[in-house]
Amino acid sequence: MDLFTPSERGAKYRAQLLEFMDAHIYPNESVYAQQMRESDNPHATPPILLELKQKAKDAGLWNLFHPHPEWGPGLTNLEYAPLAEIMGRVGFASEVFNCNAPDTGNIEVFTLFGTDEHKKRYLQPLLDGEIASAFAMTEPDVASSDATNVELSMVRDGDEYILNGRKWFASNVMRPDCKVLIVMGKTDPTAPVHRQQSMMVVPTDAPGLTIVRNLPVFGYVDREGHGELIFDNVRVPATDVLKGEGEGFAISQARLGPGRIHHCMRTIGVAERALELMCARATQRVTFGKPIAERANIQDWIAEARIDIEMVRLLTLKAAHMMDTVGNKEAATEIAAIKVAAPNIALQIIDRAIQVHGGGGVTDDFPLAMAYAHIRTLRLADGPDEVHKRAIARRELRPYRDAAAAAQETVAGVSDQALVSR
Repeated sequence: MDLFTPSERGAKYRAQLLEFMDAHIYPNESVYAQQMRESDNPHATPPILLELKQKAKDAGLWNLFHPHPEWGPGLTNLEYAPLAEIMGRVGFASEVFNCNAPDTGNIEVFTLFGTDEHKKRYLQPLLDGEIASAFAMTEPDVASSDATNVELSMVRDGDEYILNGRKWFASNVMRPDCKVLIVMGKTDPTAPVHRQQSMMVVPTDAPGLTIVRNLPVFGYVDREGHGELIFDNVRVPATDVLKGEGEGFAISQARLGPGRIHHCMRTIGVAERALELMCARATQRVTFGKPIAERANIQDWIAEARIDIEMVRLLTLKAAHMMDTVGNKEAATEIAAIKVAAPNIALQIIDRAIQVHGGGGVTDDFPLAMAYAHIRTLRLADGPDEVHKRAIARRELRPYRDAAAAAQETVAGVSDQALVSR
């Protein structure tokens, strides 16, 4: 396993991406921010983003995440990881290259489980960056960290299903170009617990579907929005059930594995950017006659940030390598571990960068406050820390529990034999 030497293909795309970021992304961060401030709709697509997307497409830096060469460069997870990290350094950059969540996860679902009609109507426009999509799983009335809790009902009625219930934190749904939802609900409450759920394709203009409101995150109104939705007798053709009835939980696991690690890759980029800002600010600010970069505690923060970033990067690369070589299921522990580690470490680095910036750090004059809000939210998105830790602990304990159970069976067998002998 060589995590340190990039493939020739990966190195080529990394060099191209770095050059594009320097030439087009960083110089337009202020343009993007200004156009968003001037827009009447906080969820609209600013003109500069459309310009940059076309430039990226023309440069061949498009759908970099997609593992199938028919729709992208066909990179492995290990090859894509450094690219996602670079894109993560600027909040809107992933969308420039059509590598933004939740569209990437939904593209994977349509690729794996969509019908020919789904691929024509939704997958191809998503791959072309012409529309946006949303994923509706989380609900306000249940602990959605346990996907089997979902309550939105999907009742069969002839050749259709009738959907009733509420969803929220459906990211992307507030965008005017969001045209389709992938919705998880309950089709059979009497089935085995992991076979009760199904996923269905629902257009955003379906009768009975209402977008109630956007949910600000830490006071920020994100451009993609996080919508609360009401489904009131929404009718969905049976042909829009993905993979088949009762397959919803299995699809969610297939979708969330790659999505989780993509988030972690981008998070490392956020942490690197925060460290750069911390170092620059520390050398510029003077307290009591010295730059604060000369203070021992600030140097400790900088050193610890570098150490922590390198550790989480290595764990991310290991997880990506395992996904490529032994599959997502075998990499489950590594995926869960990095999903916990990356946001927590990035948050500590961002928090210290804010402290070094002083009052300016909590304003929008610097990107740190918004970065903190987004990364703090990531500790809940795609499963909270506690669920991932529980999964890791259960895997670690399994052989010991199996051994204990085997020992008990042996003891019971000896006892039974003793009784027979008497």
